[in-house]
Amino acid sequence: MRLTNGFDISSSALTAQRLRMDVISSNIANADTTRAKMVNGKWVPYQRKLVSFETKPQQSFEQTLQGAMADGTGEGVRVNKIIEDTSPLKQVYNPTHPDADANGFVYMPNVDVLKEMVDMISATRSYEANVTALNASKSMITKALEIGR
Repeated sequence: MRLTNGFDISSSALTAQRLRMDVISSNIANADTTRAKMVNGKWVPYQRKLVSFETKPQQSFEQTLQGAMADGTGEGVRVNKIIEDTSPLKQVYNPTHPDADANGFVYMPNVDVLKEMVDMISATRSYEANVTALNASKSMITKALEIGR
């Protein structure tokens, strides 16, 4: 088992949470975008995006311990994929909007800014927790090295 496993695990989480914050920022920026992409010659509103994380496949405790002792790698986390939220689009009555249909309704993105802000706070807190864990690992290694002086 390597001394720097904590660094590897925390850095993978920092990278994943940073990407999550970027996706959330994109969702907020496009909360009013009614023309995100063209499908079959027709403009479609922006679809909210979500980040999916994954770890290594589940193993027994013994297998995980032996693997960590053999190659010294921690599991950590990584982004599996970025998926589009399939919840329905918002329908807003605004007959003066250029994208309004014959009945005066406009399809708006399925982005709820309040929900995105809650997700952003969660991602920020996770990021901060991993920075704290990284600093704690660094401090422990530094103290261990000072013992040898």
